[in-house]
Amino acid sequence: MAQRNVFDAIVVGSGATGGWAAKELTEKGLRVILLEAGRKLDPEKDYRMMTWPYELKYRGAVPQTQLFNSRQATQSKCYACTEYANHFFVDDIDNPYTTPAGKPFDWIRGRQVGGRTIMWGRQSYRLSDYEFKAASRDGFGEDWPISYNELEPYYERVERFIGVSGQQENLPQLPDSVFLPPMSMTCGEHLLKRAVESKWKDRRVTIGRVAMLTRPHQGRAACHYCGHCERGCDTHSYFSTPGSTLPAAMKTGKLTLRSDAVASHLIVDPKTGRARGVAFIDRLTKRAHEVFGRVIVLCASTIESTRLLLNSATRQHPEGFGNSSGALGHYLMDHTYSISVGGIVPEVSRYPYYWEDGRNNGAYIPKFRNIGEKHPNFLRGYGIQASAARGMHPEHLRRTPGFGAEFKRLVRETPDTPTFWMGAFGEMLPRFENRVTINKEVKDAWGIPVAHIDCQYSDNEREMAKDQIATMREMVDAAGWRTQWSNPNLAAPGLCIHEVGTARMGDDPKKSVLNKYNQMWDANNVFVTDGACFVSQGCQNPTLTMMALTVRACDHIVERLKRREL
Repeated sequence: MAQRNVFDAIVVGSGATGGWAAKELTEKGLRVILLEAGRKLDPEKDYRMMTWPYELKYRGAVPQTQLFNSRQATQSKCYACTEYANHFFVDDIDNPYTTPAGKPFDWIRGRQVGGRTIMWGRQSYRLSDYEFKAASRDGFGEDWPISYNELEPYYERVERFIGVSGQQENLPQLPDSVFLPPMSMTCGEHLLKRAVESKWKDRRVTIGRVAMLTRPHQGRAACHYCGHCERGCDTHSYFSTPGSTLPAAMKTGKLTLRSDAVASHLIVDPKTGRARGVAFIDRLTKRAHEVFGRVIVLCASTIESTRLLLNSATRQHPEGFGNSSGALGHYLMDHTYSISVGGIVPEVSRYPYYWEDGRNNGAYIPKFRNIGEKHPNFLRGYGIQASAARGMHPEHLRRTPGFGAEFKRLVRETPDTPTFWMGAFGEMLPRFENRVTINKEVKDAWGIPVAHIDCQYSDNEREMAKDQIATMREMVDAAGWRTQWSNPNLAAPGLCIHEVGTARMGDDPKKSVLNKYNQMWDANNVFVTDGACFVSQGCQNPTLTMMALTVRACDHIVERLKRREL
């Protein structure tokens, strides 16, 4: 019998966390195989950051939800799934999932080397103990098994490598990062900052903290402000796996990259119940394969990692691998999304076009609810993102609402006037009933049973949404911005693309799936470091925290391997 090739570690998924796991483990001497369900991209063919509308088949004139309705009905709801970039998103027919009637969940996915780091929003914020210890503050749910102080050095390691631009603010609810120089605010955003901070002492307006370079860093060029990040970046000026962590891992000579590998289940030792490897199906040939490793790190994304674990049920793990607590699949969360206002900034119309108008970033208003005084109607809080900038005029007109005379009026108002957008991102509470299970009656194109997602907002999120729209309207008015439209309705969960939870960390193995090092209670050689591990969410964009947790878990893996404890 031929001897099996056993890797030191198998990493499943090559997105933000998978890339970091590959980098950290290979740089510490481990032989690693990185499994990615999608293909390896060719930047010369696949990145379209400088493509003009006239180079596209439909000139960008057909609404994306109409253009891609046949095979990407869900994916095309994402703002980035356009004619420029829909090839970065999955085919919904080949990759189905199910939901209960009347409970939509818009699961936005990308399968390629780099995952969603190719088209992510790049907003990068640390969590604080307002999030890690939220349950101790308001009595809902569970605290994280770690504190901010424990994760702080790992935030710093990630930030020093990927490059995060931003401004120090010394806010306890939004700890500062290790920053590259901040991007500048536009004139309209300065109006907002002056108005808000003079009227509300508990509110701060700062520039968005983004994983985009404002100067050359780690061999990557500074951002040139073309504003088309979601199409792929030729200069790797924003953080992505292919432009940052993957080259670092490949440089070690210890990484094997296996693209087009659709993971189906963990290979479990029938005697010990431990995971020995990962079974996968070649995306193109549909042939089955197996790979073996001493340690397995799941970074496939929140729902995909949980789907993989649930599909790995065995005699020792009848309810899904690592689910002795019964918590696997539960406590799914996303941010509340789509509560927003927009319009024009008349006061700035007399000023010329400014360099920062092309910058793919904006202002940020950190959480101010439930920081000091308790809000009477809801727990936790929300952050607000905003931008006020000029864009290419035809592109602006496509987003202008109205019809007939009203539409003409809005067009006449805006030839030389910057437009603005302001949107709120609110924390969704972790609830047991929001969950992911397996629908064995429906399978994807590779014969793997699909995820069944049962998730909806609670009264807490709906009350928060009311406060969001009222608060944004009052700040817009104070800044002298003129509102032309507003949306007080929540989008379905999922569309914010900040899904977390379903394999939570904890101190108690009876109530959690993972320990404080992202290590599975039921099988100590399996780690989950993507968003599935989150205990609660906060209102900050979650990717930076996922990457920091991954680095911390990798340190733990290496230390335990040295001690021969894995």
